[in-house]
Amino acid sequence: MKVLPFTIAVPYDRTIIVLDEVLPYFYTHLHRHEEVQLTWIINGEGTLIAGSNIHVFRSGDIYLLGSNMPHVFKSEPAYFEPDSGKQVHTITLFFNPYDKLGALFDLPEMKANRLLLQHFKSGFKLPDHLSAGVAQHISKINEAEGIDRLMQFLQLIKSLGGLGRVGPLTATVSYTTSDNEGMRIGGIYNYLLQNFDKPIALDDVASQANMTAHAFCRYFKKHTKHTFIGFLNKIRVNEACKMLLNQPDKGISIIAYSCGFSSITNFNRVFKSVTAKSPRAYMEKYNKSVEA
Repeated sequence: MKVLPFTIAVPYDRTIIVLDEVLPYFYTHLHRHEEVQLTWIINGEGTLIAGSNIHVFRSGDIYLLGSNMPHVFKSEPAYFEPDSGKQVHTITLFFNPYDKLGALFDLPEMKANRLLLQHFKSGFKLPDHLSAGVAQHISKINEAEGIDRLMQFLQLIKSLGGLGRVGPLTATVSYTTSDNEGMRIGGIYNYLLQNFDKPIALDDVASQANMTAHAFCRYFKKHTKHTFIGFLNKIRVNEACKMLLNQPDKGISIIAYSCGFSSITNFNRVFKSVTAKSPRAYMEKYNKSVEA
């Protein structure tokens, strides 16, 4: 892979690159690369930033990330604690359908698969009911070598042909951010993810980008399509959603304050504006889906 300040360095000795990694936590910097990325999260949970959107991820999830899509998998805070003993485990495929594999995807028999990748250049989370089958294909690719790896890869691409309708990870489909801008935005994201549970003044986050508050607001909106407050609220609601489902005994008010909200009224209003549900209705819907 081409190495850029905004890119992870990965050996480029094959057309289909496989990384089977067990680490204390996920790579912590926003990055992008030309290759399409398919990541199976065998173990780990946290927050995914993809393009300009935020998602919760957990063990068993499989994500496809389009070419040059800025992204970062941010592990839960517990993974960064000293002697936590926690680990993340992923198997990730990298492939470029427009480079050496281009001739393969240009074949008439591959037309539908080529169009599929073009349609989903904003990425997607694989529906849960398809995860087990696709995970098997990823495992076989990881174990195979040479032409066997290519044959298993074709089986994987074939299995994605029946994907149906899934929502994109982000509404942004054109990634023209320069590497310097990408590093600056990545620093802002990282600051917000590390400090969302504390009061964050506009001047504080603007100083992280070496800008005035006014210039920062214009810059952030231009490059993320979100206002600063809107994006921060999404991070806080995202964290609250995880806590509501994983730590319901804490109670809604405690969760609200621990995610950086200054009042229950504000928390309920913001939560509903982001999820279209009240916190209690969100929990009830999840519990019903689990019991079904």
